[in-house]
Amino acid sequence: MTTPTKLEPAPVIDETARLLTEHYIFPEIADQLAGLLHRRLAEGAYAVDEAAELARLVTADLQSVNGDRHLRLKHHAEPAAPEPGAATLNSIRRDFDISLGGAPRVELLDGGVAVVELAPMLFPLDWAAEPLGAALTLASRAQALIIDLRKNLGGDPDTVAFVCSYLLDERTHLNTMHWRRGERSEQAWSLPHVPGARFGGSKPLYVLSSASTFSAAEELTYDLQQLGRAVIVGEPTRGGAHPCLGWTVHPHLEATVPTGRAINPVSGTNWEGLGVQPDVPCAAAESLDQAYSLARARLTEESDKSPSA
Repeated sequence: MTTPTKLEPAPVIDETARLLTEHYIFPEIADQLAGLLHRRLAEGAYAVDEAAELARLVTADLQSVNGDRHLRLKHHAEPAAPEPGAATLNSIRRDFDISLGGAPRVELLDGGVAVVELAPMLFPLDWAAEPLGAALTLASRAQALIIDLRKNLGGDPDTVAFVCSYLLDERTHLNTMHWRRGERSEQAWSLPHVPGARFGGSKPLYVLSSASTFSAAEELTYDLQQLGRAVIVGEPTRGGAHPCLGWTVHPHLEATVPTGRAINPVSGTNWEGLGVQPDVPCAAAESLDQAYSLARARLTEESDKSPSA
């Protein structure tokens, strides 16, 4: 039997504050938050016995200044790996294995409209390229496509670019990441070639969103919207545009700290705090029916405009 690790809040707070000041994309806010954490520790606010409760309290304080939802102290029921980022990867591996690699649904509806659900995450590309490529290739022959991101909680920006590559005809600048380390920036582009067949950049495309759609799933939604490539149907998304890294600060606690911020080349901004606003607002539960109706109407309109054979 494994002996539970004693929870000592002070070392957790000290290490979390250090990670903030060294890595957070906004240094001035990092200093404010580090001071807040130490002040709350001195006040006894973190005098708790359960790691899950400490995670809840610290996360609320971390998000109290600028509402950054990627800034968290995450609780892991199983002991977390000590290597940076490993705790999150280990925790999502089971989700990958039981979700067909992140594409749990590929379906052809009447009228040539395909639905591809991407959930619960856009998993790391070295895991997900094969299943996502297979799903998108299978849907490539459809006349219209609905991408369902209502249950997608985020993931890998490289996987965003991979998915976009199936939905565009030409290599396209999608996003620019500005990183704190070295004050450098890094552009994200769609790929010049994809394994399999593209759906392409001209047929009708719809993306379903919800209040749960987050992070990299929001980037996929936002990129396609700003390019004028897709109609977004559903609810405003959660509003997290800052990619983050995770560090284990206790055997059951991981501090996730955003190290960059996304800037879209079309809008010159991002969806942080505001979420992606749908083009066709409706309840998430109704969005599939709404998008399907829009797709059928669009295909009928295009058919009526086509010259007779």
